[in-house]
Amino acid sequence: MLVPAHNEEALIAETLRSLAAQTRPADEVVVVADRCTDRTVQISAAHGARVVESVGNTQAKAGALNQVLDELLPRLSDDDAVMVMDSDTSLTPEFIARAARRLHEQEPGLPPIGGVGAIFFGYPLRGLVCHLQDNEYVRYAHELHRRHGRADVLTGTASLYRAEGLRHVHRARTEHTLPRGDDIYDVESLTEDNELTLALKHLGYRCVSPCACVVGTELMPTLSRLYYQRLRWQRGALDNLRAYGLTRVTLPYVCRQALTYLSVAFVPFFLTVLGYYTVTEGFPGVPWFWAAVTGIAAFERVWATKRGGWKALLLAVAIVPEVLFDQLLNVVYAKALIDFLTRSDATWEQARGRKKRLRRLMVSTCGLVLLLAGVVGLAFACIALGIAWYLIAVFVLSGVAAAVIRLSRLYPLGLLLSLPSGEPQHDEIPPWSQPGAPASVTTGPRSHR
Repeated sequence: MLVPAHNEEALIAETLRSLAAQTRPADEVVVVADRCTDRTVQISAAHGARVVESVGNTQAKAGALNQVLDELLPRLSDDDAVMVMDSDTSLTPEFIARAARRLHEQEPGLPPIGGVGAIFFGYPLRGLVCHLQDNEYVRYAHELHRRHGRADVLTGTASLYRAEGLRHVHRARTEHTLPRGDDIYDVESLTEDNELTLALKHLGYRCVSPCACVVGTELMPTLSRLYYQRLRWQRGALDNLRAYGLTRVTLPYVCRQALTYLSVAFVPFFLTVLGYYTVTEGFPGVPWFWAAVTGIAAFERVWATKRGGWKALLLAVAIVPEVLFDQLLNVVYAKALIDFLTRSDATWEQARGRKKRLRRLMVSTCGLVLLLAGVVGLAFACIALGIAWYLIAVFVLSGVAAAVIRLSRLYPLGLLLSLPSGEPQHDEIPPWSQPGAPASVTTGPRSHR
């Protein structure tokens, strides 16, 4: 197991304790200490882990992991597995056993599974910002269950990889059959876990996140930290899609990004149309039909958080906090698109230096203004053509139809998107996976495994 450590001393001990408590313990635990200035090395050694300190690494988490995997993989057989997890993650006791069993299940007529990822919930739940994030994670777990475990991303929280698959990725990179890099993790990617998932899928492996493989992971405690985390995630996802281009594997990802940005544009489009008609003709009111269909969508959002406990349900019912939270994420998505289109420097952390920060702020502000002006201009053009309300109706009805499908637990795109690559349909999310339920699940430090 590889755990990357980045100066989060208070968490690493809990992560290692969750590993020690596994019903199927790891054969070896390796903590990768990358530029640590705290007591991560001493704490890890005291818990029986082998500590590897990165040497001359300037390539963030991916570079540190590559250094250890270069040493580790040559002595593993194809049937062995490597689990990579963040040091701010704690595993439920049966995580490794369940993930290993799923990894080695071979289903007739289907390609092998290359990696098994985690269903993750947030710990500890302190404050509104953390609860808002956890509601997202609860909904994501609900969606994975509906899709029978078919994973879009083998997240860095905790993922178990087939050694044969990792070697295949390495070989494909050196042979340039994958778009970039010459090692297992792409050091150019801001989201190396997302990129590795795309690499495995392009090489013919399946990626799954069974509902029984549950972990707790640290949440961003402030809006500022959340903003930069999500900005990195979204920019990294866009960069990875540009690197791979449009393929059968990336097509569903591209479609989801298109839908995301349609949702981002919908809010200013709708407000522009509503404002125009309110000024020129008076407030149009809310017909009962549209109140009803919007209520269906709102109900589905609440229903999807039911496994998060009463606090999650109460927050979802309140509606307003989550609406404001969604608008913050919309700003993040817009900013990531501007950075992507202008090809601004992509870094793990926000820009340092006053001049650089000011320049980025000006570019981002101008970009956001231009994007907003474009949406408002499109709204006025649609008003002039008399189709604005029709477009809004189509968007709303499409969203409600998607909500009804999610409530029905059907997955009509399953065959197109390789439903059999997931897990058996009868699997349920265990009751002990609910946030706050298991005493043994707490956050662990961010270290490199």
